[in-house]
Amino acid sequence: MDQNKIAHVDYLDFSQGDANIRTQFIKEFGDSFSNMGFAIVKNHGVTKALRDELFAVSKAFFELPDDIKKRYENEALHGQRGYISKNKESAKGKSVPDLKEFYHIGQTVSDNDPIQANYPDNIWPKEVAAFEKVGQEVYRTFEETGRNLLRAIALYLELNETYFDPKIHNGNSILRLLHYYPVDDKSEIPEGAVRAAAHGDINLITLLMGGSAKGLQAQSLDGQWISIDPEPDEIVINIGDMLARLTNDKLRSTQHQVITPDEESWTKPRYSTPFFLHPRSDMDLTCLERYVSEDRPKNYTDTTAGEFLTERLMELGLQKK
Repeated sequence: MDQNKIAHVDYLDFSQGDANIRTQFIKEFGDSFSNMGFAIVKNHGVTKALRDELFAVSKAFFELPDDIKKRYENEALHGQRGYISKNKESAKGKSVPDLKEFYHIGQTVSDNDPIQANYPDNIWPKEVAAFEKVGQEVYRTFEETGRNLLRAIALYLELNETYFDPKIHNGNSILRLLHYYPVDDKSEIPEGAVRAAAHGDINLITLLMGGSAKGLQAQSLDGQWISIDPEPDEIVINIGDMLARLTNDKLRSTQHQVITPDEESWTKPRYSTPFFLHPRSDMDLTCLERYVSEDRPKNYTDTTAGEFLTERLMELGLQKK
């Protein structure tokens, strides 16, 4: 397989295919993560109607005046729920913030799991009537799709198919409604600022639904920046740092970025919706023994998902040290 190729797969091949089709899906899907850390998936469960509703409520919220949006920002929550205003988040190791604003929707526990005490309540803007309904529906759809995709990954890793199921039940996943706002005067942009500087995601896997404009790139093993341009009905899946740690980099958490591919792009907004699939905070991220050997020494210290998340939120500037 071309190490710089990103696989395009059909989710239905895994969820509804026969044994041979499932086996082919698992290999193609997993190999793409071993090489590029990314894959593109169609028939993922979010209908065109739901996608259109999502982008409508996202656009409606971000077009509100800044003073209204700020009413839904609670800085004591360290960006875990509600609105996060412009220029608040920077990539790990970067001092210049990204040119974006976003809104976070988190887990809602419905089965009396005591983990609910660890999660703040979601924040819902009253100015956009359908925001809560649409946000919750997209969250649940991506949570289910993500669970099944992790089953495919578990089989690729020669683990029990349901290895991840108890680890992600009522996990700390986040749905982010993301707005890269337009800039009419480039002289107002801080030196070195971009829409999203090169970074790796924190979580297990990310499910990314579209962007309203091009600009997403991933870095290949040989250092090239490769454009990722899914069709409107496809989603992008990438490996996060937690899964890279667990597999001792058998699966790659690839550096990726969002650029403005031409001058005109600065003047146009870009919307996208990543779902960061997180486990429960007590998940052990110690490298699996099968991926540690003399030829592949252990790359990471032992930690839990909760400890690692706190560390990274501090590095991103969303939580104070």
